[in-house]
Amino acid sequence: MLKTLSRPAVKLVERYLPDPYIFVLLLTLVAAAAAIGVERQTPLAVLRYWGDGFWNLLTFSMQMLLVLVTGFMLASSPPVKRLLTRLASQADNAAKAIVLVSVVSLAASWINWGFGLVVGALFAKELARQIRVDYRLLIASAYSGFIVWHGGLAGSIPLVIATEGHFAADRIGVIPTTETIFSLFNLAIVAVLFVVVPLVNRLMLPDENESVYVERDKLDDAPRPRHLPSRPAEHLENSVTLSWLVGIPGLLFLLDHFLLRGGGLNLNIVNFLFLFLALVLHRTPRQLLDSLQEAVKGGAGIVIQFPFYAGIMAIMVESGLAETLSEGFVSIADADSLPFWSFISAGVLNLFVPSGGGQWAVQAPVMLPAAEALGASVPKIAMAVAWGDAWTNLLQPFWALPVLAIAGLKAKDIMGFCLIQLVITGAIIALGLSFL
Repeated sequence: MLKTLSRPAVKLVERYLPDPYIFVLLLTLVAAAAAIGVERQTPLAVLRYWGDGFWNLLTFSMQMLLVLVTGFMLASSPPVKRLLTRLASQADNAAKAIVLVSVVSLAASWINWGFGLVVGALFAKELARQIRVDYRLLIASAYSGFIVWHGGLAGSIPLVIATEGHFAADRIGVIPTTETIFSLFNLAIVAVLFVVVPLVNRLMLPDENESVYVERDKLDDAPRPRHLPSRPAEHLENSVTLSWLVGIPGLLFLLDHFLLRGGGLNLNIVNFLFLFLALVLHRTPRQLLDSLQEAVKGGAGIVIQFPFYAGIMAIMVESGLAETLSEGFVSIADADSLPFWSFISAGVLNLFVPSGGGQWAVQAPVMLPAAEALGASVPKIAMAVAWGDAWTNLLQPFWALPVLAIAGLKAKDIMGFCLIQLVITGAIIALGLSFL
């Protein structure tokens, strides 16, 4: 049945889903029109919101670009290539490949979302080198594991409210992760998704005559010319000692961060880890730079699109549109249904504000008073917003950009399969939030 349902979904998306750049331009116009029409903002005010906020995600944009670049460099190092090859050899047919990449992506995304995006995509490419499997579904399966990130160790909303001095601490205090990430209802949702997501991906596997395969020579790295160093500068470029004199202290810093100072994972630490592991494992600066040249080719979408999303977020927040949207859902809720409507409202808002931390800043002032007034569980409401933010990433191509860049595909190639996952995972998460 899922194979039958996925066929029209894939064709529909392939025909009508525009390039992510076109998608963000359309979202910009929709957000601006809604701010003018619904919030009665003047065109000049909306223009100013948009322009003033356009560069607010520069730090995050650079972090995301580095997730792509450093992850690619790490995965292209000889030891990691051998590890991915060995792991991929555990799948000897297309069905096993789909299940394996789904599980690996889910596990990596639960640990850290940036880690999951890169590892899932690179592992999918390695599987495609060894097994004849529909490449679109393989990459979609790698991306679908991203659904669990906000219920995992790096979930921004549960980590924010577990931090002393967070912006809502005077209202709700500090909520430990035992009540959010490690709560029974959240772990149950994650456990069910670990079973259902790989199963659904497997059941969507097209017949061989309908599958789209990738030529394996397109997945192989271009051969790098090798020659003996003849100039002093070339000796430095091919110096293992130089790489290790800088790379090993970087890894020692990470040991200090985790073991002695008790630090946790965040996006900067993940990028630091990827970069210095790549520096050591590539052995020479020249090999690292050759890998870098390949890695940066896929970063164009991140560079051009993230500023537009920053502008959209500014329009949504400054105009009051995001608050109005949240309040509309809250107004029809009671104590039992508030987690469900918080989840739905967060999913809709995520299409315009694809940032977990930014979304919580917008929704918390609406959701927290509603939870108190209705007697609903604050930790569950926070996680409902978190899951809503993660859920519609299966429809919003913003977070798929690093995966698509690594895979060499377009959003329309994978979003048809993700659309089926959107419906099924949405039902699972909604039931978990409503009845657990």
